[in-house]
Amino acid sequence: MLLPMQSHCLSLGAFVSSKVSTNCCKYGNRGMCDFQKWGDAKYKQVITGLGKSVRRISYQHHTRKVLATSDVSVVQTAEKVATYLFRMENGGQLKVLVKKNNKKYGVYVEVLSSLHSGRDRDLVMSWGLFRSDSESFMPMDFQNSHADSKYSTIETPFVKDSSGRLVVELDFDESLAPFYVSILLKSLGSNLESSEIRSHRKTNFVVPVGFRLGRPAPLGLSVLANGSMNFAFFSRHAESVVLCLYADTSSNKPALEIDLDPYVNRSGDIWHALLDGSVPFVSYGYRCKSNADKKRQYVLLDPYAKVIEDFGSGLPRKSVGKLWKEPGFDWSGDIRPSLPMEKLIIYRLNVTRFTEDKSSKLPGDIVGTFAGISEKLHHFKDLGVNAILLEPIFPCDEQKGPYFPWHFFSPGSQYGPSGDSEFVVKSMKEMVKKLHVNGIEVLLEVVFTHTAEVAALQQIDNSSYYHVEGGEDLESRNALNCNYHIVQQLILDSLRHWVIEYHIDGFCFINASSLMKGFHGEFLSRPPLVEAIAFDPLLSKVKIIADSWDPHNIEKKDISFPHWKRWAEINSKFCNDVRNFLRGQGSLGNLATRLCGSGDLFLDGRGPAFSFNFISRNAELPLVDLVSYSSSELASQLSWNCGEEGPTNKTAVLERRLKQIRNYLLILFISLGVPILNMGDECGQSSGGSPAYADQRPLDWNALKSGFAIQTTKFISFLSSLKMRRSDLLQNRNFLREENIVWHGSDGSPPRWDGPSYRFLAMTLKADSEESQSTSGSPDMIGDLFVAFNSAGHSENVALPPLTVDAAWFRLVDTSLPFPGFFTTDGVPLKDGSVAYEMKSHSCVLFEARSLQF
Repeated sequence: MLLPMQSHCLSLGAFVSSKVSTNCCKYGNRGMCDFQKWGDAKYKQVITGLGKSVRRISYQHHTRKVLATSDVSVVQTAEKVATYLFRMENGGQLKVLVKKNNKKYGVYVEVLSSLHSGRDRDLVMSWGLFRSDSESFMPMDFQNSHADSKYSTIETPFVKDSSGRLVVELDFDESLAPFYVSILLKSLGSNLESSEIRSHRKTNFVVPVGFRLGRPAPLGLSVLANGSMNFAFFSRHAESVVLCLYADTSSNKPALEIDLDPYVNRSGDIWHALLDGSVPFVSYGYRCKSNADKKRQYVLLDPYAKVIEDFGSGLPRKSVGKLWKEPGFDWSGDIRPSLPMEKLIIYRLNVTRFTEDKSSKLPGDIVGTFAGISEKLHHFKDLGVNAILLEPIFPCDEQKGPYFPWHFFSPGSQYGPSGDSEFVVKSMKEMVKKLHVNGIEVLLEVVFTHTAEVAALQQIDNSSYYHVEGGEDLESRNALNCNYHIVQQLILDSLRHWVIEYHIDGFCFINASSLMKGFHGEFLSRPPLVEAIAFDPLLSKVKIIADSWDPHNIEKKDISFPHWKRWAEINSKFCNDVRNFLRGQGSLGNLATRLCGSGDLFLDGRGPAFSFNFISRNAELPLVDLVSYSSSELASQLSWNCGEEGPTNKTAVLERRLKQIRNYLLILFISLGVPILNMGDECGQSSGGSPAYADQRPLDWNALKSGFAIQTTKFISFLSSLKMRRSDLLQNRNFLREENIVWHGSDGSPPRWDGPSYRFLAMTLKADSEESQSTSGSPDMIGDLFVAFNSAGHSENVALPPLTVDAAWFRLVDTSLPFPGFFTTDGVPLKDGSVAYEMKSHSCVLFEARSLQF
């Protein structure tokens, strides 16, 4: 099917080549040339000066680029055949057919209309081969390899076939490809005068050999069934785009450069080309040149490269895409857990820090890698979690950390042994598969709102990919223009890639508020990207979570995020209100709202399952520091040191801190919503009172053997089991009905909601007998739950609601008691059916109503 092109083109078919430039120092020595017949013997033309022998060519000249100069129409005629139709300056046409057969490229040239009126003139084709410069042809004198050899161009007369057509045929060995044949026609008279005939644009006729049109979709590198490699690359403002191919990534210079023809190898803003798979290259990149930037252009990484690797030497590190057809991974037997959102219990971790400490006792080649996570699977089971949330794993600025990525389609090479990019891909898939077998989902934190300064996108097309009109704040942050169509496509394609190729179960979008910004930095009420993700037929089936934490400001932003009943959110208000209450400054109303699933945020058509709750996170004070540091510099952390700043030996302070840690964990799991644990909190990992991400430390596996870690890990496991066992009350997708919740003061009367100094709140969660019995499967565990929270510095005598004579309250948790008695699965019944209980200061208790008829 012919497609309309620029006005100077006749028509354009499916396969066409463009011009090639090469660094022949690396690739040219492989070259051979052999001119023989192609097809019918009547077209045979012996080229004077070349003879019959096959001789090697050695090229030693600098790499230069060539811009397309010929008007060409291409029609696909057969497999691996392309026909080029050129318009000539005198109104005629020149037809060139390129065909590959038996490891040879045949070039057939035919004049389609008469170029002279008299019969006393002969037509000659002056031609030469070039890769690096159309003005400097490859030498044809095989004994002389210098560029100005007298045999660098050949003059070959046209001959008439039996049909009276003027034709010339040439054959080339495939090892020479890709290259260009540059053709100039000469008309010779009887008295030896000559006139030159060029294209209607006064240029030579340039024909590519071993290189074709390609397709504009999909973007990036795609390998076809026949082994050919299709390249597609977006750049709206580039004046020219050069495809750079490397035979050896230890070299700083490409072995071959292919200058893409803007009239042939460009559809809209997409540059594309198709290269035969037989060429001996291992990686690729691009050079982009624009009118606004005349500086030397570096080789840039394809934003869609699925596997990347470093090349050359020196700093800064440079990366290119690998010419690698991703081998099929054996996903047989992999079944996604597909857990309902309300059933999730999440553990957030950093891949490197999770096992890089020598205390992990893992082999040196897998510490800090995906394989290391696989080896520590038992730790997730010990905690009772069923999902892990990985900090960003994209290649990133190593100085600033994982929240400043420069690529979006591959995991960072640091997560595999020796930076082997292929092994990283394989080991990540193996990790996901192993976790899935054990019922654990894998979620990724992703950053699509900004890039590191070294990202290739800035040089590829800065004004398309980035905010350039949103003020200095956005420009200085390298803020991506997320709702611009090409950036939106990049993000969607990246997310689909991770779901399809890596079986990822969901994504947490960091700095999600910036996903709402328009071209000029304004906030959009219906941001196209957010809506597209919500309704994408693939992405809408995985977990999608908005996190408004901004890595630049190290702060959380409270925004009204558009959700279309599909987006969940990291609930920073939960964190703030719980911290405030436990340090004695928050209101009872705020705590009650968070316990019940944050109806102020999620009563708009979603539910408590869309609230992802946390107490601590990786860019704030860890849990143990929340109860150990509260200097004025940490005011934003809403922490409380429990009576003394930093490390202490005072028993009273240590006991108070231990109770507070237990209180935080109990509230996190008792509240409706999805709990998120932070790596290291289970063993008391400290950052020394610093909330900075850079000060977070690797997980100390030896610390997991301490008394604190043992009791905390067991407590978390108990809470995980409790939340799942009493899912009727604690893992509900919908908000509890009003009649299912009763609020109490310490004496059983209604709470003093407006009392600014009141620090006690209790609630009874009333079970629906049929529902809770079907959930638990045990008739003696279908009762109500009673939970009380005392953040005051004094004890409180609590009156529990009375029960029927055949039931009693069983204490499951009292955070003030010593280990191991402060929690129990079996429960401790109140003596003599009492409904009174003394709560210590800064403590929480949990009771369950159970039948006495065992």
